[in-house]
Amino acid sequence: MHKAAQLPDPDPHPRHHAVPPYLLMSMAACDGAWDASEGMREFIAPPPEPGEAEGPGAETRARIATRARRTLLLDQALLHDRATTATDLDRLIEPSGRLIRAICDAQGAETTPGTDARTEGLGPVADEDANRAFDGLGAVHAFLVEMLKLNSLDGAGLGLGLGGTVHYGLHYANAFWDGTQMVMGDGDGEIFESLTSSLSVIAHELGHGLLQHTTNLAYRGQSGALNESIADVLGALVEQFTAGQDAASASWLIGEGLFTDKVRGLGLRSMAAPGTAYDDPVLGRDPQPATMSGYVETAEDHGGVHLNSGIPNHAFYLFATALGGKAWETAGSLWFNVVAMRALPEDADFGTFAEQTLLQARRDHGAGSKVELALADAWDTVGVVPRVKDAEQG
Repeated sequence: MHKAAQLPDPDPHPRHHAVPPYLLMSMAACDGAWDASEGMREFIAPPPEPGEAEGPGAETRARIATRARRTLLLDQALLHDRATTATDLDRLIEPSGRLIRAICDAQGAETTPGTDARTEGLGPVADEDANRAFDGLGAVHAFLVEMLKLNSLDGAGLGLGLGGTVHYGLHYANAFWDGTQMVMGDGDGEIFESLTSSLSVIAHELGHGLLQHTTNLAYRGQSGALNESIADVLGALVEQFTAGQDAASASWLIGEGLFTDKVRGLGLRSMAAPGTAYDDPVLGRDPQPATMSGYVETAEDHGGVHLNSGIPNHAFYLFATALGGKAWETAGSLWFNVVAMRALPEDADFGTFAEQTLLQARRDHGAGSKVELALADAWDTVGVVPRVKDAEQG
């Protein structure tokens, strides 16, 4: 257990990035010419030794590091400058209530939305990133409507449209939800493919939009880790729903297909086995904990929101696989019913969320049901103790 960290006040309008800072920091430091902040140093990989087996050469390491530093600097600027984005969603309004999607092309600039790349009613275009982003918006919307009975991210059609920007920034190895739409970079070409390569990443970013309009969990500490985890759950479920997979056959990876073939890794995160998604000379080993015994106390990354999200992620995986069948039908429905009810406090911790899911299980399936017992066992396995926060504080 790490020393308790003093966390800053949560940003009321955070940008939720798909690629966690500790991973980008490992890339930025892989040439040995950059020193990470003290708080994250233990989570990044040391520079590869010269001649390390299967490791990249010095020229490649320098290129990876330069592009990662650019991404980190841009991410940091985005946290403090929301004026860089000027998205206009009025163009997405459709009086009939039909879903209208619009994908724009930033053409390497760091502003949005950019020029129109593909809009509703048009077939596929030459730009594969625009097509993948467009199809991803449709997949998420279909899942929300058909499986969760939600009309878009806000339950009211979100202006009856969904939008996104591709080709954001130069070698930008990240993606984010900007408060109105998703924004996708092209990757650095060494470690990351285009961020549109993964449907789970597209759905993850839209998951932050869903939370923004429902249970807007504060982006720090355990509530921030829940924010990241619920977005991961949506990412995994949309991918499984689209592929027609059941819980047993799914990969449970977030960001599968995002790494180039030069990387020893499967994805950004593994819900089935947090801490095993990658083990690479540049990226190091996936540092996510799977249980509370590995919970990370740090002031970096808003209190370790991308690290500690592995704990509720793993609880959901255990719950869904114990029930079997389609993960979205029972486990996913229960999870997002808790979110849609908007009963969670914005600063909910893991124990509070666990208790709310158990209450939902009793409401939906009855006390002592198979569903409740499987859920209780999942939370117990990851070491989260359900509790009523208000009662404890009182």
